[in-house]
Amino acid sequence: MSLDSISKYISLILRHKPEQIGIKLDQNGWADVEELIKGIQKTKHFNRQMLEEIVRTDAKQRYSFNEDKTKIRANQGHSISVDVELEERIPPDYLWHGTGQKYTNSIEKQGLLAKTRLYVHLSEEKQTALVVGKRHGKPVIYRINSKKMSEDGYLFYYSVNGVWLTKEVPIKYLERCQEIK
Repeated sequence: MSLDSISKYISLILRHKPEQIGIKLDQNGWADVEELIKGIQKTKHFNRQMLEEIVRTDAKQRYSFNEDKTKIRANQGHSISVDVELEERIPPDYLWHGTGQKYTNSIEKQGLLAKTRLYVHLSEEKQTALVVGKRHGKPVIYRINSKKMSEDGYLFYYSVNGVWLTKEVPIKYLERCQEIK
């Protein structure tokens, strides 16, 4: 099994289903590293060196260790209720959201909703939003007037891996960008 597929499995465990390998997360989303390794080893070849390599090389910087590397957590993207101690920040004037064309009707009726996650994920770069959108089929990019949202009282959080998070983005703050060919 490749490190990439194990990384996706770790993401599932730390964001959504820790019970799948019999571990618990604390209120801040931290898991005991040794328990995580032992849980994964029940069904897969896995060790600490592999875990450290995954955390170090993950392009999306999904995971963080605590200072002494005895605990690990996903930085964001949870569907289970945890407080990953996000930093509240004033966002830049505009943020971006990439999605698949198949979701645009819903978005343009309801705005951006967290759905099964705790937050809507936004990026500072249009190109990042395009990459995310391509994961969902034909990409569509929305520009979010985050400055106006913030002025209107919506809170924004900045994750340690550079993702901007908010609870929702109402329609009035969304602007659909040109179709991507």
